Amino acid sequence: QVPVVESGGGLVQAGGSLRLSCASSDDSFRTYDVGWFRQAPGQEREFVAAIHWGGFGTRIADSVKGRFTISRENAKNTVYLQMNSLKPEDTAVYYCAVDPRPFGPVMTIGADYTGWGQGTQVTVSS
Repeated sequence: QVPVVESGGGLVQAGGSLRLSCASSDDSFRTYDVGWFRQAPGQEREFVAAIHWGGFGTRIADSVKGRFTISRENAKNTVYLQMNSLKPEDTAVYYCAVDPRPFGPVMTIGADYTGWGQGTQVTVSS
């Protein structure tokens, strides 16, 4: 498994912004699609965004489209999730993971991903 570490979470007021990072010490990270998911208390894990290993395509959940963007900097083995216009309903623990398949479309299902990190808490106050 490719180890990943999420960071960048915190407490922010509604309408504010945060940028989350998903980083790995393993250079093979840059050859995998990476996904961001979130889980709020008492709720199931939810897809947020995913990006092709080369940055050639992205998938964004409808609930965050127009507010969140995903990007990557392979030279730094890092994927970013820029979150703007945050809402209280965005409050959750955010996780990243990699899709270990060598090819195929960018996936939105958590079961297709592996190497989950510990997550980073995002709290949006109203």
